[in-house]
Amino acid sequence: MERVPLAERMRPQTLDDVIGQTHLLGQGEILRQIVKSKEPVSLILWGPPGSGKTTLARIIAREVEAEFIELSAVTSGKKDVEKVIEHAKQNWNLQLRTILFVDEIHRFNKAQQDAFLPHVESGLISLIGATTENPSFEVITPLLSRSRVLVLEPHSKADIISILNHAINELGKTKIVTAEAIDYLAELSGGDARVALGNLELSLNMNKRKVTADVVKTAAQKRVPGYDKKGEMHYNVISAFIKSMRGSDVEATLYYLSRMIDAGEDPKFIARRMVIFASEDIGLAGNGALGLALNAFEAVERIGMPESSYVLYHVATALARSKKSREATSLMYDAQALAKKYPDSPVPIHLRNAPTKLMKDLGYAKDYKWEADFKHDKGFLPDEITKSS
Repeated sequence: MERVPLAERMRPQTLDDVIGQTHLLGQGEILRQIVKSKEPVSLILWGPPGSGKTTLARIIAREVEAEFIELSAVTSGKKDVEKVIEHAKQNWNLQLRTILFVDEIHRFNKAQQDAFLPHVESGLISLIGATTENPSFEVITPLLSRSRVLVLEPHSKADIISILNHAINELGKTKIVTAEAIDYLAELSGGDARVALGNLELSLNMNKRKVTADVVKTAAQKRVPGYDKKGEMHYNVISAFIKSMRGSDVEATLYYLSRMIDAGEDPKFIARRMVIFASEDIGLAGNGALGLALNAFEAVERIGMPESSYVLYHVATALARSKKSREATSLMYDAQALAKKYPDSPVPIHLRNAPTKLMKDLGYAKDYKWEADFKHDKGFLPDEITKSS
C-alpha cells in the first residue's frame, strides 16, 4: 500500500470528505444537487492542478451509481474512445449508466471531441471532462453547450493545512511533523493539494524522526511557479500588470512584474506591453512616457537578464505613477470608425497637391497658404463627412 503515492491514498471518497470548493459542494450547490438527484450530468471541470477535478468526478460516479471509465487525452486516441462507446452500449442494454471521465480534455483535437457529441446527446454516456485550460478556447462549442462548466479554485492555504493535518493524523505522524513544517508545506503548494501531499511524503521519507521546516525546504526545494507562457495564466498575469499600472498601484504593478520575471517570462514581451501602455493609457498626459518605454525596450534587448530587471522595475514604476489620459486612444478609435464609414470619400480639392499648372487651374490647392496653423475656410474633412455632422 505504501507504494501508492500519499496523494492517491488520501483521495476523498465522499463529498463530505472533500476539503474546499464550497461554492460547488455547499448545501444547495450544484454538485450536491447532482448527487442528491442521482442523475448524472455532463460536466467540464475547469481548474488548476491539484484542485480536485479527478476526485470529484470519481465521487459523482460512485454516488449516482454509474460505471466510471477514465481516459487521458494525453495517451488515448480515437480507438480508445470507440471501445468505451461499445462498452457503454453494453451497459445501456443492462440498464447501467456510464460516466466517461476525460482528463486533460483540451488535448483532444476537434475531430476527437466531435466523436463524443452524438453519445452525449443520446444519453449513452455522461461526459466529465477535466481541463486546466480555459474551455472557451480549448473545448468545441457544441460540446460546451451540452455540458455544465464548473470552475474549481486553487485551494486556500487554510484548506491545504487541513488536508495536510488530515493526512498526518491518518498516518499517525502528529508528533513528528511540526506546525512550522505544515505551514511551510502549505506555502510551497501554490494551492495544489497533490503537491502538498507529495512534499509531505518526501519529507517523511527523508527524516522519519522529525519533520521541520528545514527538512521540508531540503526535500521540496523551490516551488516552480504555475505559469504557462502560452496558457491562460500568462494572459491573466500580464492583464493584471497592465490594469495595475492603469490604476496607478505601484505595489500591485511590481508584484505582477515579479511573478512574470520569476516564471521566466520573456522580458522583451513585458517591455513591448509597456511601450503600448505608454501611448494607450498615458498618451497626451505625459508625452515623455513613450520615449521612456522605448528606451526600456532597447535596453532590455541590449543588456539581457538578469541586469535588465532594473530597467523593467524602474520604468514600470514610472508608468504606474504617471498621470493617465485615454484621449489619444479615444481619438484613434473615433478616427478609425470615421475612416471605415467613409473609406472612399474624395479628398477636398483645396487640399490636393498641385504640382502642375493644369491642376492649379482646376482648383487644386486653391486658397491654401503655407503658413503655420493655417486654417482653410472650407476646412479639412471631405464634404461628405462635414455635411453629415
